[in-house]
Amino acid sequence: MNIFRWLTRNSPDRNKESRAPVLSETGIGESVRRLEDDPLIRGNGCYVDDVPLEDPLYITFLRSTSAHGTLQSMDISDALDLPDVEGIFCGDDVSGLGDLAVNKILKDMSIPPYPVLAHQTVDAIGQPIAGIAAKTAQAGLDALDLIAVDIDDKPASLPFHNHDPQKKALQQSWRGGDPETAFQEASHQVSVTVEHPRLAPSPMENRAIAVQYHQEDSVTVYLSSQTPHRARKELSRILQIAPEKIQVISPDVGGAFGMKASLYPEEVFTVWTAFKLKQSVKWTSTRNEDLLSASHGRGARSRASLAFDADGTFRGLKAEIEAPLGHWLPNSAAIPAWNAARILPGPYRINDIEASTTGYLSHTAPVGIYRGAGRPEATLLMERLVEAAARKLQMDPFHIRKLNLLTTEELPRINMAGSTLDSGDYPAALERLKNSAQYDALCQKIIRRRQEGDLAGLGLSFYVEPCGQGWESATVTLHPNGKVTAATGTSSQGHGRATAFRQILSEVFDLPFSEITFFQGDTNTCPEGIGALASRSTAIGGSALKQAAEQVLAKSGGSVTPAQDITVTVKYENEGEAWGYGCYLAEISIDAPTGKLTVEKLTCVDDAGTLINPMMVEGQIMGGVAQGIGEALMEQIRYDESGQLLTGSLMDYALPRANDMPDLHIEKMTTPSPKNLLGAKGVGEAGTIGAPAAILNAALDALSPYAIETLQMPLTSENIWRALQNAKGH
Repeated sequence: MNIFRWLTRNSPDRNKESRAPVLSETGIGESVRRLEDDPLIRGNGCYVDDVPLEDPLYITFLRSTSAHGTLQSMDISDALDLPDVEGIFCGDDVSGLGDLAVNKILKDMSIPPYPVLAHQTVDAIGQPIAGIAAKTAQAGLDALDLIAVDIDDKPASLPFHNHDPQKKALQQSWRGGDPETAFQEASHQVSVTVEHPRLAPSPMENRAIAVQYHQEDSVTVYLSSQTPHRARKELSRILQIAPEKIQVISPDVGGAFGMKASLYPEEVFTVWTAFKLKQSVKWTSTRNEDLLSASHGRGARSRASLAFDADGTFRGLKAEIEAPLGHWLPNSAAIPAWNAARILPGPYRINDIEASTTGYLSHTAPVGIYRGAGRPEATLLMERLVEAAARKLQMDPFHIRKLNLLTTEELPRINMAGSTLDSGDYPAALERLKNSAQYDALCQKIIRRRQEGDLAGLGLSFYVEPCGQGWESATVTLHPNGKVTAATGTSSQGHGRATAFRQILSEVFDLPFSEITFFQGDTNTCPEGIGALASRSTAIGGSALKQAAEQVLAKSGGSVTPAQDITVTVKYENEGEAWGYGCYLAEISIDAPTGKLTVEKLTCVDDAGTLINPMMVEGQIMGGVAQGIGEALMEQIRYDESGQLLTGSLMDYALPRANDMPDLHIEKMTTPSPKNLLGAKGVGEAGTIGAPAAILNAALDALSPYAIETLQMPLTSENIWRALQNAKGH
């Protein structure tokens, strides 16, 4: 079957039968059911591994079993003799390819090489050192057993174990006001150290790529990606092939969370092989391969001190962020370290600040953006300081925050890193949380439980989050029959973009969804864009779509049935970042004999500006909370001292399940951002930012009778049990 005809028939975005009947009153602000859900639930979606290729070759990678060493020799002769093996390639074959572009968002950055296959040295467990192209996947696996490799092992550099100054890859410092004087004059100060577990993003769909080779020496690349246009540009540059020879399509994407924002060596090799052998090829990663070699998230270690007066007024802040990196840098590798520092001091009124951030290379898998990307790091650091200050002054956690939160009149405000917090009512959000959670009654409940012998606690957090910079594009066409066709330069990884963007178009044209055709994720049919990153797609991509639609309507004189097609393409750039914000309150209990922590209830208030679809906003918050609970309680990538991965399967790497989710009460506020046409702010990362800090603060509150002042995530039963035993003197 022709691949394009198959996709047209099966794509949920083009399948008319999958569109539930929707009335015309489905514009901005309506809780419309996602159009994407019906075909996906019925198994009619199209993920990359579903794409049918005619007689493709299957790619299998031989991966390093050493974290660091010299590649002495590799014998592939026996593997090449297998009947279904069409080719085996090594580092020498691809050593002349280009490097991946890295966003140099920080002033001082040193970019290491980008190895498509290991060449001369290996630098991480799981690094690809040979690529096998075979007629069947099984033949590729058989070939692995016949390749003889000799690696001369060397000591591995691991995060925060043995820093080598030469392994420093990025660094920057910021300063505002006079922090030294602030600390000298303040009545009190507190200090904290925060360590984030290293996390595996773990989308349901692993990395996958399918390459259709065409006789005119061009390819169509089906890629599970957040950034199809960027992927095309990078493939063109790295492979030194004209961009018009490469089409990238991201069909249904089964989750990404930042892990699929950059281009991986395995993906580059797969496309290179298609051109080399002039055949269609495909590669679908296993879960073990993703845990080994896909980008990880978090893992930062931070230290900070807060100076404050006897009445609780914050005076000064000093902070140091140390971020782990891998042996190569994804495109956005510097973003977590950058955000973790430049967001400080968050929502609080502190004028005298100094902060620095540093990223270290290591012999591990790469570390990149993961849902939140530096925002949870900044929030947890700041909220631990605030909680420590409240405890030192024996002050109510709500009161000390309200005393120091920026007011509406103080916004917009430029912080020490030059970031502008645009709009909001932070004290109102805090007050709404207090009332919604019935905080005063909850405090009395906790007191009673403690009197009965329970280890119970409450934890509060307040966050702000920047929601993306830059531009996005959109093309909108109004046809004489009153129908609309639209395409966006951004993309989707399962978060309902096709529904939300139809709502924007429905609002502008006053049309039902059935009259709107929408395209995304295809570099041939969609205008160039950046992609789905940093909670930016609705705010920036949606604003581009709205601008294009309004210009079309203006050209038609307000008529939805023009005499001929009217098409407008815009490249919209926002006027600055929109900043979402919110606050979370966690109620937890701890079983003293085992150390098991249970999150009993989580109440949150989030302000995401203009809400396109409130129901989908709640879904995003729920998903973020689930991942925030994963970080707080159970998830952690672990390496041993030699760089061997200890968490290479889901038997070893713990993910949250449905019964780990607490009673979740969601409240929403709406303060439109002045920075984009829609007034929208991001919300997809909110739960990963607010929940961990609230849970950790609640755990320390519950353990306060034992004078336990420091805990690090994940808050596993073992970690808490050991803290209790140490506090008891055992």
